[in-house]
Amino acid sequence: MNIQQISSTPFTDQKPGTSGLRKKVDVFKQAHYLENFVQCIFNSLGDSDKDILIIGGDGRFYNRQAIQVILKMAVASGFRKILVGQSGLVSTPAMSAQIRKYKATGGIILSASHNPGGPDGDFGIKFNTQNGGPAPEKLTDQIYQNTLTIDQYQIIEAADIDLDQLGTTPMGNAEVEVIDTVADYADFMQHLFDFERIKTLFRTGAFQMSFDAMHAITGPYAKELFERRLGAMVGTVMNAEPLEDFGGGHPDPNMVHAHELVEQMFGPKAPDFGAASDGDGDRNMILGRHCYVTPSDSLAVMAANLHHIPGYRNGLSGVARSMPTSQAVDRVAEVMGVHCYETPTGWKFFGNLLDSKKINLCGEESFGSGSDHIREKDGLWAVLFWLDLIAVKQQSVAEIMQDHWRRFGRHYYSRHDYEEVDKTRAEELMSTLKARQSELAGQAINGYKITACDDFSYTDPVDNSCSENQGLRFLFEDGSRIVYRLSGTGTVGATLRVYLERYEPNSEQHQLDTQQTLALLIKIAEQLARIKEFTGREQPSVIT
Repeated sequence: MNIQQISSTPFTDQKPGTSGLRKKVDVFKQAHYLENFVQCIFNSLGDSDKDILIIGGDGRFYNRQAIQVILKMAVASGFRKILVGQSGLVSTPAMSAQIRKYKATGGIILSASHNPGGPDGDFGIKFNTQNGGPAPEKLTDQIYQNTLTIDQYQIIEAADIDLDQLGTTPMGNAEVEVIDTVADYADFMQHLFDFERIKTLFRTGAFQMSFDAMHAITGPYAKELFERRLGAMVGTVMNAEPLEDFGGGHPDPNMVHAHELVEQMFGPKAPDFGAASDGDGDRNMILGRHCYVTPSDSLAVMAANLHHIPGYRNGLSGVARSMPTSQAVDRVAEVMGVHCYETPTGWKFFGNLLDSKKINLCGEESFGSGSDHIREKDGLWAVLFWLDLIAVKQQSVAEIMQDHWRRFGRHYYSRHDYEEVDKTRAEELMSTLKARQSELAGQAINGYKITACDDFSYTDPVDNSCSENQGLRFLFEDGSRIVYRLSGTGTVGATLRVYLERYEPNSEQHQLDTQQTLALLIKIAEQLARIKEFTGREQPSVIT
């Protein structure tokens, strides 16, 4: 085995964000850029940990080329066996499941999630650890420190592997196996949900469903699950073929980017149920006929009904949500007598809670939900949950939501995103607003009294690690909230996210328009942060 030692110099922009390292494709294609970061991942692991590695991605542009490089570097770094998804494809949830199944050292996921793809689009890489979850901050900090001092990387000379053919091939002192993650993932889901019960929905043809894979990773998984195993009619899965540029679309399952599905679901001949997932398969959007379910409400419904699902017969043991996610699930947890944890944004913060069995359900407002079955959010898992629940209750999505609000009250909730704003000005907005928090506490603005405001920090109850500066919170006397965050998932400029929430216990007020109901809070949020002044934007880029 001929291992080459390639001299290199550090790049200064390789600090991982909440979901790994994301940059434009052209940045990753620079000489040594990908190799440096991969070597820094391997250098952060002990030699005794380099046993089994899993590699795969969402199929975006540069996925195949990057896999061939990483394979040869993994062999040079001493891994005994490397598993690769067929055609280089592995959804993020499937990756987490495979890591846990094979007891792998970890997995490298090549994805920029919901960001656009193609030659001019985004690319990303992140490392998931042995529990199947994203690398914790301690490890990503170590990787980043390594990127600042790296002076060489290792790679073997070898022919490329045929990624499309299942089977095992020797490479240097290791073996590379191309595996079918689609069938494996579908088998796993069949153990969690009552597939026979769900089949009854589709058996007569009366129940109609539409799933938008957005030309991203979930197409093959969704066709296997919904059309082949559950009996939904052929064509239920839209945009099923994974494409390197996602068909020119934006693989983000929300009301703006999944417009084809939304038009169907709010049209004159709408299906009974609709759903979509994102670039790497970890996010979900749930729709009923003329009905949109916010991710926060979806999490709350799951918490209230977990006991109906075969894989969770013992019900809810505990739940966690990211801080910006609405407090709808908090009320469910209170009624059910379990603890609800509030964490920073980023799925890695749920890992310790899941591993220590403090929770068995978690979710984020950014279209992500999951459970203790893996250590990532899981888009298709959420869709199957809703299908199983519909089969149990024999109700429409709208009826399920109405019943839930009657029992727990409704949290009117919305997120306003200002995308690709000038990063310096966005940071000035946040620092200026943070500096004013002490003087704003106790003030009344347009009839809303601010009772408390802070910059959210989190101390992990398992390992006592502390994460600070996680978002500016403004809490009002009536229980309403406004939260401001700068997102770490974009590659151009900055994204300012503004979260708005108002609780309504009166069931006679549960059918109001969300944006109209929140109109006064929206106005206050814009005034407090002086959004137009700092960003130059009259209105958000995306409202969800």
